[in-house]
This record gives sequence, structure tokens and C-alpha cells, in this order.
Amino acid sequence: MIEDAPVSEIMTKNIIALTRSDDLERAEVLFKRHKIKHIPVVAEQTIIGMLSFTDLMRISYAEVDSEASNSVDSVVYNMFTIEQVMVKDVVTVTSSTTIKEVTKILVGREFHALPVVDDGDLVGIVTTRDLLNYYLKQY
Repeated sequence: MIEDAPVSEIMTKNIIALTRSDDLERAEVLFKRHKIKHIPVVAEQTIIGMLSFTDLMRISYAEVDSEASNSVDSVVYNMFTIEQVMVKDVVTVTSSTTIKEVTKILVGREFHALPVVDDGDLVGIVTTRDLLNYYLKQY
């Protein structure tokens, strides 16, 4: 196992992102369409927050998968903005941070995703799934 391998080797580079002007319905669509659980919120290329699918579910009264819930979700989603729901104090890593160090951060802080930022610009995202896939390939 290469413990000093940089996270750039396993991070997702094709970033799905939101802006503060997007709404929560758009966020839900992106979560479902791309089968992801975390979306960075950006202003230009600078990360300003992180929205997780769990954050979105916390504000919803209804079961998201049911057809009847769409109108209820729309009402709830219109009561909040992306900025109100996203995590603002985002921990980030650089693309040269080692996979081992990223693992320590995710385990220690109980996060499931970390944005990867170089020179102030969002360049990727690394998730627990990326790490698990990396570790599985080692065996």
C-alpha cells in the first residue's frame, strides 16, 4: 500500500457543484441524478460551503422517494436557501495531501467527504467511497 500517495490519485475531478443562488430542489435533482451524497457550494471556483444529502433530508418532512411528497418537499425547500442549510465551516485538503492523512481526517472528524482545494480553487472532492475503493484495490 502506498501510504504517501497524494489524494489527487483518487479524488473525483469532475465536480458537481451548487452556487448560493441555486435552490434546494436543484440540489435534490443533482443528488439523485448523479447518485452522490455531497455537493460543494461555490462562488466562482472558491468553496463557500458543503451540502450533504443528509442535510437536505433533515429539513424535509416527507419521504423523498414517494410521488406524493414532491409538492410537500417543494414547499419545505422554498422555505430555506442553500446558504441556510449548507455547512459553512468547511475543512479542505490540497491535492498533494496524502491518502493516509485524508483517511485520518475523515475518520477523526466523522466526515464523509472533503473538498480538495489548490490555490483557493476547488479542484476535486474525495469521499469515503473513494477511499474504500482505493483500499480494496490494494488487496
